[in-house]
Amino acid sequence: MTTQPVIQIQHLQKYFGKFEALKDINLTLYPGQVLGFIGPNGAGKSTTIRTILGLIKASEGTTTVFGQDAWKDAVKIHEQLAYVPGDVYLWSNLTGGQTIDLLLHMSHQNHTKKTDELIQKFELDTGKKNRTYSKGNRQKVALISALSTDVPLYIFDEPTSGLDPLNEQIFQDEVAALKAAGKSILLSSHILSEVERMGDVISIIREGTIIETGTLASMQHLTRNQVTVTTQKPLDQLEGMHGVHQLTLSVNKLQAKFSLDGDATTAVMAYLAENLIVKLKTTPPTLDDLFLRYYENNGQGGEQS
Repeated sequence: MTTQPVIQIQHLQKYFGKFEALKDINLTLYPGQVLGFIGPNGAGKSTTIRTILGLIKASEGTTTVFGQDAWKDAVKIHEQLAYVPGDVYLWSNLTGGQTIDLLLHMSHQNHTKKTDELIQKFELDTGKKNRTYSKGNRQKVALISALSTDVPLYIFDEPTSGLDPLNEQIFQDEVAALKAAGKSILLSSHILSEVERMGDVISIIREGTIIETGTLASMQHLTRNQVTVTTQKPLDQLEGMHGVHQLTLSVNKLQAKFSLDGDATTAVMAYLAENLIVKLKTTPPTLDDLFLRYYENNGQGGEQS
C-alpha cells in the first residue's frame, strides 16, 4: 500500500451558523481501496463529501485530495475524479444519451465502447427525455457517465438510491472491476449490505464524528456472534455467564439460543463442550450488527445527509 493517500481529512469541522455539522472528522483513502462511509441520514456523510469536492469550505481542519487542498485546488482535483450524488438532477429537455455524452465531455472524457456496454447492462433507454425518467433511471444516467470515465478516484454518495436489486448488483460488479484496476472508491451509504460486500475499510459516522474506522473483521470484536446449540446435558449455568446475552432456553434446557461477546467465546464454548454438544451453529456478526450496536442509544445528528 502506497504511503500517499488519495484523500486525507484531518480534524475537519464544519459549522452552519451555530450548528456544528462536523465535529472532528479524520478519514484516509488509499489507492486501490474501497472505503465504506456509513451512517444514517443526518450523520454528516454528505457534508463531508461536499467538503472533499470543494463545494463547501471547512470551518477548521484540513482536507486534501491527491495531496492538493480540496477547497483551493478544486478545479484541478475534479479533473481526476468522478462523482455520483444520491439525488441526481438532469437537464429536462435533453435525452439520457445526450446527457451522458455531455457529462463525459465536461469531464474531458469520450463516449466509448465501455459506455455502450454500461447502457446495455443497466438497460437504459437513452432516447427518452430526462423529464420522463424515474429516480432510478436518473441514477443510471449518472452512474453510466461516472463509470465510463477513466480517473483514479470515484466518489459515490448513496449511488444505488432508486435502483432495483439487479442494477445494484451491476453497480457492485463495476466497483469490483474499478478496484481490480487500482482505482480508489469512496462509497457513502446507509445500505449496510452494500458496504459490507464492497468495503475494504469502513468508517462509521455518528452525529458529525467518526466513531470507528477499520476492516469489518477488525471491528467484529465490538459486536456479538449468534449461537444456537443443542446439548446432551442441561445448560443450567448458561444464564448469568459473562458475555451471554438475549438467552432463550428450551423447557428441558438442552437447547439454547443467545448472542455471545467475542471476549467470552473461549469460556462459554468450554462450558458447552462439557455438556456434550449435539448440534452447534454460530453466525458471525455482520455490519448490520455493528451498526445497531453503535446506534443502540438512537443518537441522531441534525445535518441532512
